Amino acid sequence: MLPAFVMPIQPRSEADEFALELLSKLLSGLLLVVGGLVVVIGIAIAPLPGPGGIPVIVVGLMIMLRNSFAARRQFVRFQRAHPKLIFPIRRLLRREPEVLQVAWQQTLRMERLVLPARWRVMVRMHKSLKRRAARKAAAKAAA
Repeated sequence: MLPAFVMPIQPRSEADEFALELLSKLLSGLLLVVGGLVVVIGIAIAPLPGPGGIPVIVVGLMIMLRNSFAARRQFVRFQRAHPKLIFPIRRLLRREPEVLQVAWQQTLRMERLVLPARWRVMVRMHKSLKRRAARKAAAKAAA
């Protein structure tokens, strides 16, 4: 005989299984729509100054890719077709995103696209930081 504090587990009926499956599909569809709306909002605010659109697009993609196998398949196809475009987004979609590294890389990339060579401050700063790190490593190795 069971103790008084233990409730017997009753098996789920077919109606319960159907209701749970329907609820799961509705929730997944709703999250897919919400993710799509977040992506569209991110695209809409992307032209504004600052990096506002990119994080919003990444959040929308995360919602969509977590809830749709078809969306994951399309993302993989697009990734294979345009790896340089998708790589920063993939780095942001990881469990531990590399936000600062991606932001720095995109800043350098945008500076190269927009500014003439003599005005590229970030590229020069990046090169000087690399040289300084190399000098420190050489001094440490010599000591």
